[in-house]
Amino acid sequence: MKALTNHLAVRQFQGFTVHVLNNDEVELALVPELGAKIISLKNLRTGREWLWHPKDTLKLFKNQPGDDFSAGPLVGMDECLPTIYPCSWRGRTLPDHGEVWNQPWQVDQAAWQNGRLTTSIRLKTSPFVFQRTIELHENEVRCNYRLSNLSATEEQFVWALHPLLQLAAGDELDLPDSTRELLNGETWVDDVTSAIPTMNCAKTFASPVSEGWAAIKNEKQGDRLEFIWDPAENNALGLWLTRGGWHGHHHFALEPTNANNDSLAVAAIRRQCGTIAGYGSTTWVLSLKVGR
Repeated sequence: MKALTNHLAVRQFQGFTVHVLNNDEVELALVPELGAKIISLKNLRTGREWLWHPKDTLKLFKNQPGDDFSAGPLVGMDECLPTIYPCSWRGRTLPDHGEVWNQPWQVDQAAWQNGRLTTSIRLKTSPFVFQRTIELHENEVRCNYRLSNLSATEEQFVWALHPLLQLAAGDELDLPDSTRELLNGETWVDDVTSAIPTMNCAKTFASPVSEGWAAIKNEKQGDRLEFIWDPAENNALGLWLTRGGWHGHHHFALEPTNANNDSLAVAAIRRQCGTIAGYGSTTWVLSLKVGR
């Protein structure tokens, strides 16, 4: 079977620079200036756009560092670091959904010319430098992460991928049996396309997971989006569903993470989050498989 050829492009959209990676299987579009958020992830075989945005209108705009996440573009896939829930930790006031989702990231132009989309950011409040490299391998989007501690003291962090997903009729949540057993009988998890959780929105965690994968599949469309990671690196999975309960929105999220609480202050006290030694660094990998 002939290997697929990857293509690179830089486009302008609503006044922002968009970096695009694609081949015959998948297309990914990312905006470095807006938290290096992934605004589009398409299965080119079926035409399905997996990522959600409000009211069928994709609108990009900038936010200030302390803005609430609900006041952002709410487009696609963000990185949450070093917290999700706003909190105070070590005298630092950490904003909603963390410090990196609404700040500009730098693009490594040399890596881009070699087919890799490497972006990085130095956090303004926490002593971290965060880097992510995205590569396409056939129908797999491979993300390699590095987080470096700029301080002499040990530091804690919560990281989570935050992909807002569109749901379609026939979508099913595909999980390992061992992960389902950790979800404490949450009935909405069994039917994410039509279930209505309490208060019309819900967040739950499976932790600690022993198998690092989770997927949305659709037998009618012949489509699938699978998240794959190493549970030794990130041992939890967050699941979020809103059916109008959160600002009137309807979407779903599968969130591989290193903690079973959205607050760094809580997770760090429980010692259930990531830790980096002074002047140290840590790495992890996450893959998205688009299609069967």
